[in-house]
This record gives sequence, C-alpha cells and structure tokens, in this order.
Amino acid sequence: MKKKYLFLTILGTILPNIFVMKETFTSGNFLLYARPIDTFNGMFANNISSAFAIDLLFVVLLFLIWSYNESKKLQIRSVWWVWMYTFAFGIAGGLPLFLMLRERKKERFTQGDMMK
Repeated sequence: MKKKYLFLTILGTILPNIFVMKETFTSGNFLLYARPIDTFNGMFANNISSAFAIDLLFVVLLFLIWSYNESKKLQIRSVWWVWMYTFAFGIAGGLPLFLMLRERKKERFTQGDMMK
C-alpha cells in the first residue's frame, strides 16, 4: 500500500497544481498565495465554485483533526510537515502522504509485535 500511496501523493500533487501553475503564470498570483484577496474572490466567484470551496475547506479541517489524533495514537512525529505540504500543495497530495506515513508506522508496530 505504501507504494500506492506514494503514487497517489505524486499524482495528487501534480494534477491540481497544473492549474495552480497556469494561474501563477497568467496572473502572477504565486501558488495562489501572493494575492489572497484574488484567490478568495475566485474561490467564491459563483455558487458552484463556492460549493466546491466550502466542501474542500471542510475536508481539510477534518483531515487536520483526524491526522492529529492518528499521529498521537501512532506516535507519528512528522505530521506538522504533512500539514505544511497540504497547505502548500493541497489535500489531494497531503492526504495520501499522511496515509503512507501511517502505513509505514503501522508496519513498524506490527513488526515489533512479531519480534516479541
């Protein structure tokens, strides 16, 4: 599963960021952070984009809560950089990245139990 999650991390980072880079080159709004007002106005330009934006923001909030709890339970110390990755490049890359780290940690716990 780790290889699948790594592939999904790469794919989930590249696909949405194709459009981010197009916007960066078109408007100069680097990674959609250079002009936050323009980004916000674009996200909520109409009812359709607003629905997607609210849905996405809600999913990111749930991911932050869930990944925090999972990281505490599994003692994953590097969860903060997964969050930074998510804020920089999106949940489509951040979620599978966390799932890959989670699988790796669970695998270590399982191997530790087998050695006893």
